[in-house]
Amino acid sequence: MDVGLIIGTALKLIDEVGIQALTLRMLADALDSGTATLYRHFDGKDELLALVADRVLGEVGIPPEDLDGLSWRETVVAAAEALYDTLRRHPHAVPLLAAQVPVGPNGLRARERLLTLLLSHGFSIGLAARAFTAIGHYVIGFAIQQHGPGTPRPEDQAQLRDHYHSLDPAAYPATTAAADELTSVPLHEEFRFGLDLVIDGLEQARRNDSRTPEDGGPWLQDHSSTRGAGPRP
Repeated sequence: MDVGLIIGTALKLIDEVGIQALTLRMLADALDSGTATLYRHFDGKDELLALVADRVLGEVGIPPEDLDGLSWRETVVAAAEALYDTLRRHPHAVPLLAAQVPVGPNGLRARERLLTLLLSHGFSIGLAARAFTAIGHYVIGFAIQQHGPGTPRPEDQAQLRDHYHSLDPAAYPATTAAADELTSVPLHEEFRFGLDLVIDGLEQARRNDSRTPEDGGPWLQDHSSTRGAGPRP
């Protein structure tokens, strides 16, 4: 049986029933097979889920022509938004990316491309590594909080707004004053606002990083330029 078919079917089931409800028996039945066949390809559910996580990352694609001429900031934004859009399509699978470090082929390619992009724009090795981690944590964390299993529904925002308005303004003056703003910002705007803050901080850190010259430093002397390359799986 084709491994790609097994992983794709597992992702489809996770989209439908969630990670906890997925069993190898359920997966085998969906494939008109038996669990013994699955164990020929995977040691167990944990190994299968790691491959499913990498399959999700494999859906994060940005056409190369869309990145032509972009700055490193614009490229990072495009990559982060592409990852976020993919996670929104698979909300039940988002916890997989929080539970483990993606080391499958798609995850490794995304990491290599983003690190290379940052290094080529004056980030030191250490700062590039921390930047990669910060961006990933922000995107995945936002997706888990806003789209993961058990997250609030859109109608819950109205109830939360009413609750804020019902508070004693003498005890909570700032919260009651900001009640509408705290509960009315569209998610895509909230996501981009936070992402811009992260990138602004990284830009400042890059400028303050005296260990690496602006031209990219010695690292680039042994590596070809990857201008415009982004974290595309």
